Parts: sequence; structure tokens; C-alpha cells
Amino acid sequence: MTHTSPRTDHDPAHAHAHHTHRPSPHERDADDMADFLDLEADVLAGHLASVTASLPVETDPRHVVDLGCGTGAGTFALLARFPRATVTAVDASAPHLHRLRERAGAEGVAGRVRTVRADLDADWPGLGRPGLVWASASLHHLADPDRALRAVRELLAPGGLFALVELDGSPRFLPEDAPGGRPGLEERCHAALAHRHAEHMPHRGADWGPRLAAAGFTVEDERTVSVHVDGSRSGAVGPYALSSLGRLRAGAADALDAGDLAALDRLLDPTGPQSLLRRGDLAVRTARTVWAARRS
Repeated sequence: MTHTSPRTDHDPAHAHAHHTHRPSPHERDADDMADFLDLEADVLAGHLASVTASLPVETDPRHVVDLGCGTGAGTFALLARFPRATVTAVDASAPHLHRLRERAGAEGVAGRVRTVRADLDADWPGLGRPGLVWASASLHHLADPDRALRAVRELLAPGGLFALVELDGSPRFLPEDAPGGRPGLEERCHAALAHRHAEHMPHRGADWGPRLAAAGFTVEDERTVSVHVDGSRSGAVGPYALSSLGRLRAGAADALDAGDLAALDRLLDPTGPQSLLRRGDLAVRTARTVWAARRS
């Protein structure tokens, strides 16, 4: 939310502050997250294209809703997959939606994209009657995802498809024997955060099939897709690894011993000799499960 202060042009100090915007911590966090999501979208573009290509659509939808769109990785994959469709991109983050609109303008598809700011745990305003709803790694953030599943079913046009994508875990980047002297560091970092994920995101990694059926859907397809992107194939892998492990450090630091923390900091030093950005053995390894469910 943007707050506008009353004008006090007679006060030079206030006038200077009026013209010089200093990002708040919240804005910086939103920008950092947006940068992370953009990196992830770059690295996983091929994966997303293969997932959208495999969706069992009966006829190409003319209207798609992307629930929890972030900066638009799914939105742009869906626009490419369904060239006659418009996409309504829904997210709670205004900065993410702003980033998405900027990209849509730059790619010449602004006329096919509508953004809606909404909390998915609340009511969803005016999303129309889409033939396809897409939700990738977004429902596990909700307090009541089963309510959201029922809402999706009511939202969809009869015969419409719901594509739900869930993470099977966080991505891994390093070989198992890395780094030298502290093999297995990455797994220990993830283990240190496992209980926090379980506490704060209890639906992360859920088996959505039975829950989709309970919400009245017919599950037509379920598949787990393994992802392996070698660092030599994408220049974004190094920066993505740096951002991912940096976020991991922020959450796991107090649970790591001094040796692991020091080794992690050496990897995260972008100019250091052991930097992730200097490694030639990085790869993105992850998996995602995709459910395709029909509203009958």
C-alpha cells in the first residue's frame, strides 16, 4: 500500500524526502522475491513448457486463470501454450503483479493479460468463467486449501480443467560430495529447515489427488516430472543457486554448526574463490507433481 503525505513544500527537508523514495524493508523483500521468481522462471522455462503441453485439454481454453501467479512464470507459459487465450493472473503481491505487467508489455502480450490482486484465502473478485485454472506451488501457502479447491470447482466452466502443480521438495544444486571438506552441506541445510516448513506450510508436498476428489473433481491425470538443468545449459543456474542457498542460509543459520556456516558463506561470496558462481558442477535437480482434474 502506498501512503501519500500532505505536501509541505515550505519545508526543504520534507521536500527532499518527498522527491527521494527510499524503499522500505517490505519493498526490498518483495523485490528480492520477485528477482528470485524471475530467475526460477528462466531456469525452469523448458519444464513449464513441457507441463503445459501435456495438459489433457479437450479444446483450447479462451480464458485461463493463474492462481498465485507470482511474477508470471505460469502465466507466460500458458500464453505461449494457448495463443488464443487471455490469462487472468491472480496474486496477493502488488509488486509481483507490477513486474508481471511490465514483462507482458515488453513481450507485446499486455492485451492478453489481466491482473487481479487478491488473497487466495479470501473471496476472489470477478474472475469470470475460465476453461482452465492453473495453480503452481501456490495452494500449499493457504490456511484452508480445501476451501480453495471447492472455490476453483465453482469458478470453472462445466467441463473445465484444473491443473495443480506441487513441489516434491526444494531444488538441489551441488553434488553430494560438495563442498570440499563439508560434503552433504546442502542436505544438512534443508534438514535444518524441514521442521519449520512442516510448521508454517503443513500442506507443502501434499498428495492433492484425494483432496481434489473430495472437492468434486474427477482426476484425469497425475504425473511426477523430474527436472535436471545442467549449469552449462543455462547462465541463470548460478545466480538461481546463489539466491536459493542465500535464502536457505537466512532460515537455517542458527541450526548449523560453525564449520557448515563458514563453508556456506564461502559458497555465497559472489567474488570469492569458492563462490557458487565459479563452480562448473552446478545443476538444478528437483521434481514436481502435476494433477489434471476435470469439473464434470
